[in-house]
Amino acid sequence: MADDCSSCGNVFFDSSIHVDVKDYYGKRLQKSSDLKTNACVTPAQPIPSFVRDALKKVHPEVSAKYYGCGLVVPECLEGCRILDLGSGSGRDCFMLSLLVGEEGHVSGIDMTESQLEVARAYVDYHMKEFGYKKPNVSFVQGYIEALTEVGLEQNSFDITISNCVVNLSPDKKRVLAEVYSVLKEGGELYFSDIYCSGRLTKEIKNHKILWGECLGGALWWKDVLELANEVGFSVPRLVTANVVTVDNKELEDILGDFRFVSATYRLFKVPKGSADTCQVIYNGGITGAEDSFKFDCCYTFKANEVVEVDGEVASILKHSRFADEFTFQPPGGASERCCVKPKAGVVDPFELAVQLGSEGLSAATGGCCSTQSADCCK
Repeated sequence: MADDCSSCGNVFFDSSIHVDVKDYYGKRLQKSSDLKTNACVTPAQPIPSFVRDALKKVHPEVSAKYYGCGLVVPECLEGCRILDLGSGSGRDCFMLSLLVGEEGHVSGIDMTESQLEVARAYVDYHMKEFGYKKPNVSFVQGYIEALTEVGLEQNSFDITISNCVVNLSPDKKRVLAEVYSVLKEGGELYFSDIYCSGRLTKEIKNHKILWGECLGGALWWKDVLELANEVGFSVPRLVTANVVTVDNKELEDILGDFRFVSATYRLFKVPKGSADTCQVIYNGGITGAEDSFKFDCCYTFKANEVVEVDGEVASILKHSRFADEFTFQPPGGASERCCVKPKAGVVDPFELAVQLGSEGLSAATGGCCSTQSADCCK
């Protein structure tokens, strides 16, 4: 599972993969239609109205230079400090800078200077568009494997997002470790990425186009669970999943029987949960989720409804930014009221993607995946 680490001590430098990726996204791709697969193409799916309204305010040139695979928009953002890994032209950063408000802040990091030039050129435009007195968004050139090395402070971010970028790194564990370091206690990594049905061959990993198209660097989905645990994160919560098709005969022949899925996970920097269950009541205060809050593919919290959650979810809700959005009570504390019991979660994103597809449903807002809500637990 070891990746090609491009580090010497604490100093990080370009690997051949980084050089190839910068060339692919900085020179070869001029617009989304230049992509050779649909792994990193934004699907045409409905998105929440408040997010759609924010996106409409992003300058057209910024959006035109965006090569992400959808949207990565977690909930409860007001006043938060957010870090966007692989921010590219800055589309998501500008959209999020409006959602966090003038008291919040969004930082974007990218290693491709040509992408950052676009983003930086439109900072003043967006601050004027949003009516902000001072910028609440900034961009830094650097590697997602070396966040603190470029001046991003430890324990300083409430949320880190990533949209189909981690697969482009040759050292995924180091990425997760760096994110863990810069997150505050209770912070969250909410990220979408491409995952594979098995560990890829060297031939596929060394294929420049496949790597640039977000396939050659895809992790076996089980490895992300292991890496998260090794770094210290909570057990990854699967939010969404969607099948990825290649639709390119030459590349399909190279990939053989390997299958790919886009999936969104949320990982938290919180104490490990106990085996005890807990009853929670969602208070209905999250913007855009006043009636119900879809936490992951297993838990959708309806306002004022008593829900029994497992110890891991209870720890996340108690120690994260969601703590003030819930009322907590021990099991049986609301015996006189109807209580929704815990459900066995779908762990395999391929199973979730098939289930959602067979039911004609789309998944919740998130990255490479589609953007409609759907329950997935059996």
